[in-house]
Amino acid sequence: MIDADDKYTDATAAQMLAGAQGGFALGRFVGTFIMKFVRPRWVFLVYLAMCIVFVAPSITHGGNPGIALLFVTLFFESIIFPTIVALGMRGLGKHSKRGSGWIVGAVCGGAVVPPILGVAADSRDSTQFGMVVPLCFFLAAFSYAICVNFVPSYRDTADAFTETKVGIDNVGAKDVETGSPGVLGEKGFESGDAATHDEVREIGKA
Repeated sequence: MIDADDKYTDATAAQMLAGAQGGFALGRFVGTFIMKFVRPRWVFLVYLAMCIVFVAPSITHGGNPGIALLFVTLFFESIIFPTIVALGMRGLGKHSKRGSGWIVGAVCGGAVVPPILGVAADSRDSTQFGMVVPLCFFLAAFSYAICVNFVPSYRDTADAFTETKVGIDNVGAKDVETGSPGVLGEKGFESGDAATHDEVREIGKA
């Protein structure tokens, strides 16, 4: 709702933020559910593409239409970062700890994007013009979505892993290749995929 002076009050802005965060949370639950049936890399590709599709028109649309576009953008942005972390760690083996540290440590969007967005908005005296900044970052991230879906060296690594069961119901499980107890065999490790077993074995050496 817009006041008579065509500006949002602080209370209204707070409500909008709460609504946007609700959409973000909903998007994460929906994305996680879809990943049970569709490869995560495909969900990642579609969600990130939708971020670009909806944030782009917000550059020229203000008021309620612009807010609505940002709500939808946040819905699709929800699964982006955790999916990048999960896909980026595939195939690192004994380097998983270091690799995950680099990925998480490289996160700087919250510190970098708002100041740049502010500068862009002030340059045109238009807040919606500032949305060109997150659009650029989404486009940069989309390069990884393309690689992990269509470049064999990325795609094959992401697809080489399947479900692994860890639990007391698998006590005494054997290595599917050698027949010997797995690295976590006595604690309930079972893997139907040799690549996954090798991955866990390498992590155990780290």
